[in-house]
Amino acid sequence: MFKIAVFNVKDIIKYFVLIILTIATLLGLTKYFNNLKKLDNEVFAKEESIEEDPNNEGLFNYDFTGCIDTTSAIVGSVNNEETPDTPKEGKKLYEEILKSQIGAIENFAPEQEDSATDENSTETSTPQDKEQNEIKEENNDNPLQLAQTGLATEVVTQNPISLNYSAEYGAVKIKNGTSFELNNEIMNPDIKIENKNILIFHTHTCESYTSSEKFSYTPTGNYRTTDLNFTVARVGDELENHLKQYGHNVIHNKTYHDYPSYNGSYTNSLATVEEILKQNPTDIIFDVHRDAIGSRPDYAPCVKIGDDVAAQIMFVIGTNEGGLWHPNWQQNLKFAIKVQQKAEEMYPGLFKPIMLTKYRYNQHAGKYASIIEVGATGNTLEQCNNSMKYLAKVLDEILK
Repeated sequence: MFKIAVFNVKDIIKYFVLIILTIATLLGLTKYFNNLKKLDNEVFAKEESIEEDPNNEGLFNYDFTGCIDTTSAIVGSVNNEETPDTPKEGKKLYEEILKSQIGAIENFAPEQEDSATDENSTETSTPQDKEQNEIKEENNDNPLQLAQTGLATEVVTQNPISLNYSAEYGAVKIKNGTSFELNNEIMNPDIKIENKNILIFHTHTCESYTSSEKFSYTPTGNYRTTDLNFTVARVGDELENHLKQYGHNVIHNKTYHDYPSYNGSYTNSLATVEEILKQNPTDIIFDVHRDAIGSRPDYAPCVKIGDDVAAQIMFVIGTNEGGLWHPNWQQNLKFAIKVQQKAEEMYPGLFKPIMLTKYRYNQHAGKYASIIEVGATGNTLEQCNNSMKYLAKVLDEILK
């Protein structure tokens, strides 16, 4: 006799519906997590590629839309354009600046330096390391010549750009890009420098200059290179070496903060500085840059000091007007004025007017922190190194 299984139609429908619901639930969850992953990737991509909000300190080539009125990478106050008052105009200006700068970023694909990989060799240095060692040996064989005082000075910039300023403290001129009123109390450099350690670093480590016979190099971008022998890092070396000759304690960090990704340079450099300060408390902090006037690649601000032609220097001081916590911006400004005041006594014309901006540029990290722009794209590295010799002498005078 055969056993016959009897199925209830209602049960069949019930189980069928359960199976369909289960499959639908699984498909829905799969789609949800795939979309979530896709969304995360899109957000990450935007964070890495978009010009970051100045209020988050991750500025794309400094600040395009606010603190300074120019097509300069950081300091365009040197032309007569004023900051747009409307979002539409601001967007247009940003787009124009972006077009002038994006070529440098797109073309900035530096070749990777090859380190030795021979298993039988203990050599691990790169060609760049060897060249750095050769420079150090050359400096050891030829000690740095310290700056002399009492030399005749004269600004000798060819095709100069108008340098506007809106405030003065003695011989020091200031272009105020904020709504703060600069009174005598704010500008008076009545500061006492107790911690005299000095930290030098570079938010845009790959910025370089016009190639010259003495410092000839092959750019890997628009006035950019990863070879630290020809970038602002080399200028930092010069300042470091001169300051050490005067007996000052100096830390010089040459970490790449703008390579391989240019976006987020200020976020990267802040992390470096904060890590250094944990072990090395420092009040005086210099972020050394090279100015870039987008429409004037030949712009080379120079001052002749004795027989030397030196690149002019410019302080860029941030404030809290951009909305970020920055309680010590006035101290930063007082320090810059103190340095520039002494420089005007010793080497008139070495500095251009101080730029006071809305945004802080990581300067909340130190009691006396600043950006110093050494020269511009038209200057040579030799001219910038010359200016560091005289800057070091000025700093030594105020730190005695």
